Amino acid sequence: MRKTAMVLLMAAVLAVAACGGKPKVRSDGSAGEAVGADGGASSSGLEASAGSVGSNASGASGPPGELGSQRIIYFEFDSSDIRSEFVDVIAAHGRYLAGNASIRVRLEGHSDERGTREYNIGLAERRAQAVKRALMLQGVQESQVATVSYGEERPAVAGSDEAAYSKNRRVEIVYIN
Repeated sequence: MRKTAMVLLMAAVLAVAACGGKPKVRSDGSAGEAVGADGGASSSGLEASAGSVGSNASGASGPPGELGSQRIIYFEFDSSDIRSEFVDVIAAHGRYLAGNASIRVRLEGHSDERGTREYNIGLAERRAQAVKRALMLQGVQESQVATVSYGEERPAVAGSDEAAYSKNRRVEIVYIN
């Protein structure tokens, strides 16, 4: 059943991706993934507000229930594929957002410290974009979702072992209004 759900989710993501859309445009006018001039975090959509990492800046509560209280999506090493155990969590947030068009979220992508800074910024952005696509499959409007990539810069757990790495490979869903 888990494989079936994952296959269906991936097929839906591919269908949405095949529909096309506007590519991201860098500040120099070329298409592609945006990375700051300083090699720092890239973002798209709404701007991140300083000091609000992992918090709900405007007090928006998110969906009710156990699934709605889960705000962190974890990833496997070097992967931006959504793990099957988080499909229902993302779906709960997606249904809530689709039913509340005035509420917005920021998806904060993170990676562990392995890899170059530039690679980790890109990987964290791909993770945030994967969650965004999954939310949009639930009917969430693109204008409701912003993404930001912190790469390895904001670890949840200090350490250089698998226990720390596994907690740092994540996307945090932050309600911003």
